[in-house]
Amino acid sequence: MRAYVLHPDLRTGRPARTPENALAEAVALADALPDLEVAGAEAVRVSTVHAGMLFGSGKIAELKARFEEAGVGLVLVDGPVSPVQQRNLEREWGVKLLDRTGLILEIFADRARTREGVLQVELAALSYQRTRLVRAWTHLERQRGGFGFVGGPGETQIEADRRAIDEEVLKLRRQLAKVVKTRALHRAARRKVPFPIVALVGYTNAGKSTLFNRMTGAEVLAKDMLFATLDPTMRGVVLPSGQKVILSDTVGFISDLPTQLVAAFRATLEEVLEADLILHVRDIAHPETEEQAADVRAILESLGVAEDVPVFEIWNKIDLLPEDTRAALLVQDARRPDIHAVSALTGEGLAPLLDAIEERLGSERFPAELALPFSDGRRRAWLYENGVVTGEEDTQEGHRLRLLWTARQKAAFEAL
Repeated sequence: MRAYVLHPDLRTGRPARTPENALAEAVALADALPDLEVAGAEAVRVSTVHAGMLFGSGKIAELKARFEEAGVGLVLVDGPVSPVQQRNLEREWGVKLLDRTGLILEIFADRARTREGVLQVELAALSYQRTRLVRAWTHLERQRGGFGFVGGPGETQIEADRRAIDEEVLKLRRQLAKVVKTRALHRAARRKVPFPIVALVGYTNAGKSTLFNRMTGAEVLAKDMLFATLDPTMRGVVLPSGQKVILSDTVGFISDLPTQLVAAFRATLEEVLEADLILHVRDIAHPETEEQAADVRAILESLGVAEDVPVFEIWNKIDLLPEDTRAALLVQDARRPDIHAVSALTGEGLAPLLDAIEERLGSERFPAELALPFSDGRRRAWLYENGVVTGEEDTQEGHRLRLLWTARQKAAFEAL
């Protein structure tokens, strides 16, 4: 299907976010759907938002002629469009229309692979569709007759449709609750294993999955495409000293991420809340890297990530930078321990990053002594398997062990 992308330039919000960059991101979102061909794109200056049509009548007529000439069947508006505006524009232009939220939901529906991901997308889509029922279609204004028991005009079609959606949402939430419970059990099981969790977060297409693959040797889908991967992936990584950590790749963020998606994917994003260290991966070569980083920080704050969880900023894609810009970034990298300039594609900067992760996670170890009876072979074996024993001697009562471990390892041992 041929599509046309419109970015309403309302001249509100962040002044540093240019219409050109916003339009480029909207086109990239459209390109993320496999069956769409972008026939054109433009930023439309909107000085006054028209409640019924969004754009002025002159602009609507001009765009209609353009759509007919290009054979456009779908218009993508990079911003919020009310149900009334959507209905009126679709009638006027004779095309299907999707706003930014609808487009992102379409992408998520196309990308979701796991059962949890599919359920989350369906739940978000239904929550979105419920808002679209408000005077969106004329057939929803009809009334159906009741059974005659209580009289009255009966329920309107819009009420019936809304009730049907509410019932489906309830059913999906029950199914998702089971999946969430399973995920919570997996997290509880991981707490008993003394491996720290390192979570990758970042704006979509910042290179998280490429970095994940480079660090773990996994083959997670990594493309120059928005939302190439949705489903969370976890793999073990062995640091230079032999210490093992669990690396978690999460769904990418984006500006104006639909609230329905944030709510639906909260269970997935809660992996970040369990992390001992967060790696905020940034596309440092992007012209709006600062704005993207601000969006990521806002979403992390809305999720309730604790302030005491350490965060490393990973300045990715330094291989795309001019030599002088790259040299300046490397100077900042050397000065600040929480910034690491890397190229996930070439592997440059990866070794210092792994060393920094090890230093940060390993610095929390503390010594301890522990007495175990001879009969407690299982817990003694656990201590050796997890590499926390620095010395041991036998006494008349049992084993006396000298340990060097983290608070997480201690808690996992006590939970045995």
